Amino acid sequence: MKKTAPKKIHALLLLVLIIFLTAKGIYIYSGREKRNVLQPITDTRFALNTVVTITLYDCTDKNILEEAFQLCNKYETIFSRTLTASELYRVNHSDKRKLSISEDLASLIKTGLSYSSLSKGAFDISIAPVSQLWDFTAETPAVPSSLAIQKQLPYVGYQNFSIKDNTLIRKKQENQLDVGAIAKGYIADRIKQYLIRQNVHSAIINLGGNILCTGDKEGAPFKIGIQAPFKDRNVSLATLKIRDKSIVTSGIYERCFTENGKLYHHILNPKTGYPYDNNLSSVTIISDESVIGDALSTTCFALGLEDGLDYINRLETIDAIFVDSKGTMHYSKHFSERYE
Repeated sequence: MKKTAPKKIHALLLLVLIIFLTAKGIYIYSGREKRNVLQPITDTRFALNTVVTITLYDCTDKNILEEAFQLCNKYETIFSRTLTASELYRVNHSDKRKLSISEDLASLIKTGLSYSSLSKGAFDISIAPVSQLWDFTAETPAVPSSLAIQKQLPYVGYQNFSIKDNTLIRKKQENQLDVGAIAKGYIADRIKQYLIRQNVHSAIINLGGNILCTGDKEGAPFKIGIQAPFKDRNVSLATLKIRDKSIVTSGIYERCFTENGKLYHHILNPKTGYPYDNNLSSVTIISDESVIGDALSTTCFALGLEDGLDYINRLETIDAIFVDSKGTMHYSKHFSERYE
């Protein structure tokens, strides 16, 4: 009987091994195993009064994606200022000054009051008595009357609220809260936590410009564009490479309108009731938690370029890009060390 050469035996065994591994979704390249790349699953829907896109890169279970969107709906029924069925709406329109609230609402309010205090009211979640006068989503938005604004301003002030455990206390029934500036960040963080519990470690959660990345993409960083103010959505000032970070931008170009030649945007000054006019177009915050980025982007915009940058530069783990009214970008002190 003719014997098979050892080299032919080795080649035959290698072929069998390759076929077996290929059937398992594993490929061999240069002596290293590499799992077959999954096709991402993604969906885009209108939620939270914005366009929401969630993409999962290491998961094919559409039920997990669906549940992520259901979380958006769940939290909207808690945090919405305008949805009549929401918990916050019921709190704002209650005749009680001491109210028991859910753990989620209590947690978000505590964060909001903390940053309201840190900014000395430049950012203030008690802005609701004034913010409800402005409707930037109306078909024909208009500037509220000066009389209406002046009437509501005395009810604005984070000092009018206190919270202990899950009990909210306010001084007057007219004192109301608007958590819209930080709610999307909180929701993004909760969605990320859910995905990780479901063993999803590569995803992008985009809540209308609040972007939170889970892990990275096949070992490479995600590439996230920074929106150029007043340009089309696909026009970026810069592209950042990030892993497992949040990028949140507060700008004057998303919800705005022009009346008598003057631009009015949604970032309101709690002390005047009118939009901030400080020669800034946007502030982008890069952080680990999206709710922190949400709070800081609005806070730093309110503080202005000089004070806002000074504030960020005292925070070791936070980075920022400020864009002034001329389109010039200003970076926090550690930015160039961490990002290209």
